[in-house]
Amino acid sequence: MKFRLIIIFLFALQVSILEAKTFTYWEVHNMPKSVEKDYYIWRFLSQKTTTQVEARNIIKETSHLNKKLRTAYKARTGFNAPKLKYKRDTTPDHIWKRRSKANKHFKHGLALMKQNKPKVAAGYFDSARKNYIKRYQKDKALFWLYLSTKNIDYLKKLQESYHPNIYTLMAADTIKGKYPPTITQQIRKQTTYGYDIQDPIDWAKVKEKMKRSSNAKIDDMADDYASQECIGVYTYLKAKACNHTKAYFPMPYRDAMKHMSPQRQALIYAIARQESRFVPASVSRSFALGMMQFMPFLIKHIAKEKGQKMDLDEMFNPYKAIEYADYHLDYLTKYLHHPLFIAYAYNAGIGFTKRHITNRYHFRKGAYEPYMSMETMKNVEAREYGKKVLANYVIYLNKLGVTTRLFPLLKTLATPSKTDKFRK
Repeated sequence: MKFRLIIIFLFALQVSILEAKTFTYWEVHNMPKSVEKDYYIWRFLSQKTTTQVEARNIIKETSHLNKKLRTAYKARTGFNAPKLKYKRDTTPDHIWKRRSKANKHFKHGLALMKQNKPKVAAGYFDSARKNYIKRYQKDKALFWLYLSTKNIDYLKKLQESYHPNIYTLMAADTIKGKYPPTITQQIRKQTTYGYDIQDPIDWAKVKEKMKRSSNAKIDDMADDYASQECIGVYTYLKAKACNHTKAYFPMPYRDAMKHMSPQRQALIYAIARQESRFVPASVSRSFALGMMQFMPFLIKHIAKEKGQKMDLDEMFNPYKAIEYADYHLDYLTKYLHHPLFIAYAYNAGIGFTKRHITNRYHFRKGAYEPYMSMETMKNVEAREYGKKVLANYVIYLNKLGVTTRLFPLLKTLATPSKTDKFRK
């Protein structure tokens, strides 16, 4: 009898883990066109109750057809998804050309540095600096101008930057200067009436309104979300309103992390800022979900390991997102001990990170290291993600009362015993 009860319990547990919400055609149809709606279209297509006619109609309402949508549509109808026309990227041609030229010259400058031709490389880095438009990219070129010329004036120019990134932090460490200012606001108001922080469609409506508004109106919009629970939406809008000339580093949901070390708290904050800017209902084009941007397969895997009832939409609860991030980081930190490598693994997977750092040309002692290894990773998304999370991590550790500078963290990257369990 006891054995039979155990079997029944395990079966019920398995069912509860796989239990999911269902959606009607009209519920999804009435959602505003957005990546958030695309996510619900995917969920609707994945339901066994969805008919082929409903699938053929709803697929036309997507804003972007990704692999998940194509696969779900074919599984439901037996046909490939139709070719749909979407709005083209509205970035002006002259911006594209400048960006392309800057990237090309920066990459060539790195190649010349590898050939030990720093004077020639400096010319290419300077061209990249002049053509880059974003402050972060200009700062990157300025730092490499310093490395190629050893002219301290470039570090002084970096000290004038408003943008907190690894380049401005490294410049400050080199000349013993201050890190760029950041804003961590304390808001007394607890909640925002009429807005559900866990509803992706509510967030989609905010983004759509933002697109139609001037910076001044966006700044006014932000005040409507000035509450503790909406701090992510509030700071997202405030940063957008000032064209990111002010650096917002909110620290929400501290009560969910009171049992964690400052290092773990800083890591979760660093990742959340980069992943979602602390917007709980965030959805990416690939359907990474929530404040910590978990992919559906990983959500299901962790839910199964924890034996929890878990619908994907529960990842829009910031407390659940933090719980799952902490669990996932427990796994990653068994093998990786450096925030940069952990960031790589969080973004691109631990297998990718292992292959990258065990390559004998990466993160070893040598000229321009570890900077060269940080700039030449072929996976562009993981490369930039890692650098940004690392800067966030240093800033958040300081905000948590742990005095930290970037340089000591960079020096350990060529010492495997301090960074990971994969290298010897």
